[in-house]
Amino acid sequence: MRSWPCFIQGLKEKAEAMDHDDVKAIVDSGLKDDLVFGDPNAPRFVLWEGKLRPVPSKPGDLPFFDLMSIPGKLRAGLGALGIRPPPPGREESVEDFVRRNLGAEVFERLIEPFCSGVYAGDPSKLSMKAAFGKVWRLEETGGSIIGGTIKTIQERGKNPKPPRDPRLPTPKGQTVASFRKGLAMLPDAITSRLGDKVKLSWKLTSITKSDSKGYVLVYETPEGVVSVQAKSVVMTIPSYVASDILRPLSSDAADALSRFYYPPVAAVTISYPKEAIRKECLIDGELQGFGQLHPRSQGVETLGTIYSSSLFPNRAPAGRVLLLNYIGGSTNTGIVSKTESELVEAVDRDLRKMLINPRAVDPLVLGVRVWPRAIPQFLIGHLDHLEAAKSALGRGGYDGLFLGGNYVAGVALGRCVEGAYESASQISDYLTKYAYK
Repeated sequence: MRSWPCFIQGLKEKAEAMDHDDVKAIVDSGLKDDLVFGDPNAPRFVLWEGKLRPVPSKPGDLPFFDLMSIPGKLRAGLGALGIRPPPPGREESVEDFVRRNLGAEVFERLIEPFCSGVYAGDPSKLSMKAAFGKVWRLEETGGSIIGGTIKTIQERGKNPKPPRDPRLPTPKGQTVASFRKGLAMLPDAITSRLGDKVKLSWKLTSITKSDSKGYVLVYETPEGVVSVQAKSVVMTIPSYVASDILRPLSSDAADALSRFYYPPVAAVTISYPKEAIRKECLIDGELQGFGQLHPRSQGVETLGTIYSSSLFPNRAPAGRVLLLNYIGGSTNTGIVSKTESELVEAVDRDLRKMLINPRAVDPLVLGVRVWPRAIPQFLIGHLDHLEAAKSALGRGGYDGLFLGGNYVAGVALGRCVEGAYESASQISDYLTKYAYK
């Protein structure tokens, strides 16, 4: 029974982890001293039956947390050991995988809200293999979740990681990170380092193969139309934009890229006075924790809420709390027709059901941002569509044209950074071979 909390932790790590590549990118950008880590012990909460309930973060939490019943915990433990139905021999959704391995309660009370909060997705359609590949491989390689966990630990023992770069800061545990003045500091720092190599307001309108084994890219710029010759191209734009640009080169690749779905999501940032928080939600008189997630079955629209001022320093003045809320996603696409004030009203109405006193003052609205196409959904068939796009480019002879970005690497910021390093390695290998042709 000790391994299914590790399953939950594995999903959390996929979404939140700061790994070697992430921190290396931060240090290389000159932001080491601006990096701030969240408290690795900050509790996470799930709304269930009108109450915010803590999520287990380690095996020792199992006997005490009340989010699941005793029968639900036993079902999860037996399933993790391998006492459950066998794999069906087809690509499973996240819902199918979790219900089969760990039971209904783990899915409904932990994984469903987690998928809503991370992907803004529908777990009945998300692919377990594509969305949470590391966790999917536990059963694939070990015969069960526990068996796979044991094999993974054994493999790590046989193949230890290289020594950690001494330049890199070491967080106190598995956590999230930001910067003193917010995440915008990272792209700003990278831009500063690269200088005039970064071109803003340049719109790519076409790509064609050149006679010299490279590519010609045509841009609309503030100074007029500009053509650029390149030996290789990496496209990290959304798949639907890449589809339009690549259609003249390969209709098969364009068709494959057009199949990825991006639902709308809105981010609503609001602030309340500290006295607006319900007393039962305070720990030692303070709002503490990472945040909260809301299962779709619990009658609220908001997907989840991050306690920004609890996670990181100097996010709100004394006596106030800052809350970042997400609303929308695959199961609530109607948000695109709502006004900003209607989105704020929906979030505020939800929060007053579990976190905010019903009679508290109205929140201070600091920002509302709607992304009509927000997060690529790693649905069943996602990996097949991605491979089809890559193969079509290969068949067309478009060597040196690489696909990247979050629909390729993963939606979490950490996976995007890892994917960037992977793309850089591929480009380096390609250009090395290119130079000797």
